[in-house]
Amino acid sequence: MSDDTIRLVTIGRIIRRRWRLLALFALVGALVGYGVSALFPPRYTTSASVLLPGTWEERELLTQTEVATSSVVVDRAAAKLGWAGVSGSDLRDQVAAKATDGNIIKISGTAETPERAQRLSDQVAREFVSYATRIASDTADPGAAEELAALQQSVQDTSRRISKLADATDPGDSVESVQTRTELEKLRTALREAISTIKQADPADDEAKNMVVMGSAARPTGEAPPTRTQLVAGGALLFFLVSVIGHLTVARRSRRLRGETEITAALGSALLGTVDVPVERTATTRGRGVRARLRRLLGTDVRWDIPAPQTSGDEASRRIRYRRVCSRLRERSPSPQRLLVVFPEGDEIAGRAAGQLVVEAGGEPGLRAVAVPVSRPMVPDRGHESGALVVVSAGSWTAPDLAGIAEACADAKHAVVGVVLAGPVRATRSADRARRAAAPALESLEGELDDATGVTG
Repeated sequence: MSDDTIRLVTIGRIIRRRWRLLALFALVGALVGYGVSALFPPRYTTSASVLLPGTWEERELLTQTEVATSSVVVDRAAAKLGWAGVSGSDLRDQVAAKATDGNIIKISGTAETPERAQRLSDQVAREFVSYATRIASDTADPGAAEELAALQQSVQDTSRRISKLADATDPGDSVESVQTRTELEKLRTALREAISTIKQADPADDEAKNMVVMGSAARPTGEAPPTRTQLVAGGALLFFLVSVIGHLTVARRSRRLRGETEITAALGSALLGTVDVPVERTATTRGRGVRARLRRLLGTDVRWDIPAPQTSGDEASRRIRYRRVCSRLRERSPSPQRLLVVFPEGDEIAGRAAGQLVVEAGGEPGLRAVAVPVSRPMVPDRGHESGALVVVSAGSWTAPDLAGIAEACADAKHAVVGVVLAGPVRATRSADRARRAAAPALESLEGELDDATGVTG
């Protein structure tokens, strides 16, 4: 299985087992998004188009877009609009311009209402055309215009003189006459083309003077993004993703031991076997009070970072595992001796496995189950018992937690004779019926062992 598939499975497990908590985070994010939308009023955006006739280069169009959003144009538009408390500097952030295909500049305006957005776009477009036309008129050189007119007149006079010379040329068929008339005709044609070119010349200033606003801006019918709906949805999605990433980060930084080798190394003993504990659902943390009820309500009492329990066999096959553990204990200590079955307090799976081991062991070897607090581990002093058998569930405790239990056993002069790993399994219906039928007898037997040996936990 690839890493990507594992990540998808992990995320699916988070959503399945913590959907209530994730839904709560999403709801909080939606409320935050709604609050943000309440702080910022709705905005509406529309645009007006200005046509620039003629031929324009890309850099020239870029210059015109800068002119359209310049402070001069925006200040004039603000003065013409006359909105109370709104200056040109306030409108500068609400106006934008961009060049599109076909030498068209779109001037966009954003305001609190559709009417204001429409008026703003139209007024800025008109002020832009007026200002660009004025710039073109002010930058025109009167001397250059007079020289151009004089040049046109001189070319026309020269053309007329050439025509007179052509008419006065000898109409004979001599080579010199024909050649002279041909040269004069070529010269007159060149002058005509020059006059035509001069007349057709259209400077950029004239192009600027021909700018035109292509109608009024359309009145917007919807809010400009981000809308309130988008903010609410975005807040919910953001908080949902943050909560999922938080779960993954905590799981990645978790130091809980899962492997058999790591657990046995932390306890400093050998593994005697693994046993199955049938459960109806994923392992949960028990407790009373408001906090415990809140954890159950949100689903945080369910461990999400462990795989779902696998389907177990029948009751007989599970009891065989317990008997094999007891048999290995006898092989390690041929002479009969009493042992403490130590399990961490709060580890429900390990506690049930320890109780089942006591039941399966019967009288030889004699076992007594003891729950040890993980925060301050304390094991009863050595009395009739001559060792300790530690029962834990994988993925529940860190190396310091297990090392503390091993040290507590050593302080009480109990040698850890072995480790048993307890794992939750999903029992079949027939096994459940058998377990429910045997439950009263098991509880009765555990009660007797409790009274006789002082079982705690």
